[in-house]
Amino acid sequence: MNLRRFFSLQNPLQPQFKPFFKSTTLFVKSIHALAIITTENPQNPTVLTLTHDAEWTPTSISYSKLLSRCCQSKSLGPGLQVHTHLVKIGLANDPKHRNHLVNLYSKCRVFGHARQVLDESPEPDLVAWSALISGYAQNGLAEDAISAFSEMHRLGIRCNEFTFPSVLKACAMKKDIVGGRQVHGIVVVTGFESDVFVANTLVVVYAKCGEFLDSTRLFDRIPDRNIVSWNALFSCYTQGGFFAEAVGLFREMVGGGMRPDEFSLSTIINACTGLGDVKEGRKIHGYLTKHGFGSDPFSCNALVDMYSKVGDFEDCKRVFERMPNHDIVSWNAVIAGCVLHERNDAALELLVTMRRSGIAPNMFTFSSVLKACSGLGLRDLGRQFHSVMIKSDIELDPFLCCGLIDIYSKCGEIDDATRVYDKMPEKQLIALNALLCGHSQNGNDLEALSVFAENYRDGIGFNETTLLAILNSAAGLRDITVTEEVHGLSLKTGYLSDPFVVNSLIDSYAKCGRLENATMVFDDSPIPDLATFTSLISGYAQLGQGEEAIKIYVKMQDLDLKPDPFICSSLLNASAMLSAYEQGKQIHVHALKFGLLSDVFTANSLVNMYARSGSIDDADRAFNEVPEKGIVSFSAMIGGLAQHGHGEKALALFDNMLKDGIAPNNVTLVSILSACNHAGLVTRAKTFFESMEGVFGIKPTQEHYACMIDILGRAGKLDEAMGLVDEMPFEANAAVWGAVLGAAKTHKNVEIGERAARELMAIEPEKSGTHVLLANIYASAGLWQNVAEVRRVMKGSKVKKEPGMSWVEVKDKVYTFIVGDRSHFMSKEIYEKLDELMTLVGKLGYVPVLEIDLHNVVSSEKEVLLSYHSEKLAVAFGLIAIQAGPIRVKKNLRVCVDCHSFLKFVCRVVEREIVVRDINRFHHFKDGCCSCGDYW
Repeated sequence: MNLRRFFSLQNPLQPQFKPFFKSTTLFVKSIHALAIITTENPQNPTVLTLTHDAEWTPTSISYSKLLSRCCQSKSLGPGLQVHTHLVKIGLANDPKHRNHLVNLYSKCRVFGHARQVLDESPEPDLVAWSALISGYAQNGLAEDAISAFSEMHRLGIRCNEFTFPSVLKACAMKKDIVGGRQVHGIVVVTGFESDVFVANTLVVVYAKCGEFLDSTRLFDRIPDRNIVSWNALFSCYTQGGFFAEAVGLFREMVGGGMRPDEFSLSTIINACTGLGDVKEGRKIHGYLTKHGFGSDPFSCNALVDMYSKVGDFEDCKRVFERMPNHDIVSWNAVIAGCVLHERNDAALELLVTMRRSGIAPNMFTFSSVLKACSGLGLRDLGRQFHSVMIKSDIELDPFLCCGLIDIYSKCGEIDDATRVYDKMPEKQLIALNALLCGHSQNGNDLEALSVFAENYRDGIGFNETTLLAILNSAAGLRDITVTEEVHGLSLKTGYLSDPFVVNSLIDSYAKCGRLENATMVFDDSPIPDLATFTSLISGYAQLGQGEEAIKIYVKMQDLDLKPDPFICSSLLNASAMLSAYEQGKQIHVHALKFGLLSDVFTANSLVNMYARSGSIDDADRAFNEVPEKGIVSFSAMIGGLAQHGHGEKALALFDNMLKDGIAPNNVTLVSILSACNHAGLVTRAKTFFESMEGVFGIKPTQEHYACMIDILGRAGKLDEAMGLVDEMPFEANAAVWGAVLGAAKTHKNVEIGERAARELMAIEPEKSGTHVLLANIYASAGLWQNVAEVRRVMKGSKVKKEPGMSWVEVKDKVYTFIVGDRSHFMSKEIYEKLDELMTLVGKLGYVPVLEIDLHNVVSSEKEVLLSYHSEKLAVAFGLIAIQAGPIRVKKNLRVCVDCHSFLKFVCRVVEREIVVRDINRFHHFKDGCCSCGDYW
């Protein structure tokens, strides 16, 4: 997209002040002068010219009229000439002339001259002081206006109904309630409180300073309230964000018989915009049309702004097209509305139309179009707009800088974003926050913390947005120190009462693994809301503590808080981690009850939960009901099919995904390789692996290499697997060497097993699995002395073998078993059931696989040791406690050969399906067979 298509700007000619005379003698030469007021066009400001007339004799009255005309037209040049002449002829100290001069210079912002005239006056009067104070106030110099008023008051000059509104306006601008109250006291003492203009200004002062109760009381005391009185109150309430109150006052005014004017109507339309109440806004629109204000530019602009911000673009378009003249405010309103509702293309097209109409964009236009570019990811167009702003001398205020930082950050150009920030003459907190968020969004968490530390030392300060960005980066880095420091800073500065800061603290503590701290912040929060519960539940779920996550969810329900998609997704993921099928089903019911399954994240989490809880059929049904299937949906289902041993189905679904035009990502291709692995599809796996970069543009990672090496190793192609290890473009990690060690164990290759074990022990010396697998390899080769040496090393280095554990869920409760476990309250019944099963399967031909036991003992002892593995105890308990349906068991290690053989016989005897999820995959035992085909 080329910027020339949008507009071509030239630097506007800056108006330059050219004095009417180079010396005071220019006018003095002519004693006789005539002031002629000419108006070439009624719409243009009055033009004052001086012409020579020898027959005209000036008088004091003539000079007063001439200076009055200069004041009206703000004609500084002629006024200076008149002043020069008055000095020359000795009439400059005439009170009327002096007051006119002070008024002229004040209106023209030449306050040095105004003050000089005032100071040189022998007896400055109220009119001159009022003119000076009014000039200061009208030009935004509130401090000077208040100072001048104080000086005048000290001189004992009594104020009038013209002076008080000016100084009160200055107090309102400064939000100086103390000064306002002091002036109010003088108003009361001098008896001007009943003057409607003074009273109106007092109402504004109190309202602008946030004292709405006092403001309303003063308003109620005004004896003869006019439309100006009402408008003052409407405006203050609307500007203060009290939109509903403003609308209520409007109804009260209309109900009292007061007819609104265009200012009232445009203000109340703005209040409706703030409320997002388009229904009330349409009523005001009708009232506006009925009373003949349909062409008022202020009201029309307010209507355009309201309709665009509430997203009613048809009505916005109608109002906009009926306007007699479109000014920059009209265009900005409709463009900003499009951006607000993410109609970014429409916003840019409107910019084109605006430029064709001859209206140049201003800083507010650019602020909107930069957001549009950011939303569309149009980095180059945003860069061109940046260039146009620089060439057009448009001041880059903090909001524009934020827009530039935002677009560069979202487009990954964080260096450009940093340059924009660095070039700001005065660093603003809003721009710093945008830069911090940009670093965080781009994963530059360390840089975000560094930038914050540097600016904090420079005294730029911080607010809740800053703390959110820093906590997000601290969470990304898992930096508990920064999290604790921000916690202390939030507590000290009072930001811990902000719910967003509380939620971010909970999230950061959870991601740092400090759930006790996260819970403490949660418990200390005044009124936990839905977002607070979401943060804590997500924290527990992410750390695998699904049971605690469920408990917090129950507590949330006690407060009558309805879950949202984020909570449902977190709970479903927690259930998936636990393989808690029953719990997951309950969350499914809640998602249905609250209508959350239309949310794609919840729907994807449901697919993942059922797939990881052992019910691939339920996962398939959930997948078919996902409203908009994306890469996450397909990856979850493909991964589920792979884990359940349905390799061909996984590959078929992958083909369908490609036909739908959805490109795979890293996760999808890991799932595809896993599907090939579990199904023993070596050739297909090679094809996918070798074409990853060429076909899909994805470079293989450590995880992809580990999958491929595992595939080759399981298939007995150990030499090929080792060749791939040596060819890797990076150092092999634990996952790669783990795959090699597993393959060596499967094929009893002592040499390769020893090499893999050495590498793993160097990478993860604390892991017991490496020693156990190596001992298994030695045991399978009959090298019992080596087995003993491995055990001695484990004992000497204090590496403990991870015990085999199995879980089974019964009626929302999870029961855990370890080998030979007798801690269960039903241990007697469990062991009796297991003995019964042993007898039954023995009659069908089950024979214990003794060679897998590493103990160097006689066969009878090995048989006893194998009989009480954790999965056997879990299955026995499941058969007792679960009367119908599949028995679902989760195991923390790979299921052993003997248990695998035993469960194939058990499923035939009891005529029940048994689903075991081990560390690698799911095993569905049914009718004497396993879904893995004995290949795992």
